[in-house]
Amino acid sequence: MSLGQSIAPHLPYLRRYGRSISGSQQNGDALVARMLETLVAHPDAIDPDGDLRIQLYRMVHDNFGLMADRAVPEGEAERSDMAIADARLRRIPSLARQALLLTAVEGFSVEDTGRIIGRDADAVRALIHDATDEIDRQTRARILIIEDEPIIAMDIEMIVRDLGHDVVAVATTHTEAVAEAQKHQPGLVLADIQLADNSSGIEAVQEILSDVKLPVIFITAFPERLLTGDRPEPAFLLTKPYQPATLRAAISQVLFFDESTVPA
Repeated sequence: MSLGQSIAPHLPYLRRYGRSISGSQQNGDALVARMLETLVAHPDAIDPDGDLRIQLYRMVHDNFGLMADRAVPEGEAERSDMAIADARLRRIPSLARQALLLTAVEGFSVEDTGRIIGRDADAVRALIHDATDEIDRQTRARILIIEDEPIIAMDIEMIVRDLGHDVVAVATTHTEAVAEAQKHQPGLVLADIQLADNSSGIEAVQEILSDVKLPVIFITAFPERLLTGDRPEPAFLLTKPYQPATLRAAISQVLFFDESTVPA
């Protein structure tokens, strides 16, 4: 199997990680593109006897420090993302945030995360603790849940409330979701893709976003369907079944880039 064939299955998840740490689709994809450019020029950068997935994430991690030089311009909205990130990063080290994402969202062990970011396991645990405490302190939001499965909706609501956020409503259909968003003006939406009346959570979110700009986390059993590269994609995407720690990390991370919660 060629190197390209070996890398291909990892690309959707590398792009997800890149978007999570950079705050946008454009900048996240640029991180992965830089990694691919490096591998084309220097295929020997990959140790064939080593863990390929760890090596790929390590390359994206290393490229993150160069993101400002390679970021893709996208008008005022893109610069706003970077300004928000800068405001946060003055209060929390980016390394701690990456340690949290690698363990809670990408599913790496503490030991493998240490191999990616160049720290030992104890240091990684300390980084995760620091990141969780600081991000939770900085970010509080009013959250709309769009989910038609009652048990899942209850689980999400409990996690959201445990994090200190307010749940303004739980919607189960497209129409209900749009109405609740208009009524409550939430600061974050957690959305399933398939809803109770067979309507689309994606279409509901698109209608909500036509009136107001706010962050969205999609939750789906088929993340690869939204990570094709053929259309604008969500920067924040969870796979069902999810772990509570994964959802907590995703909520904290998406609010990290929300300008309404930038600390003074």
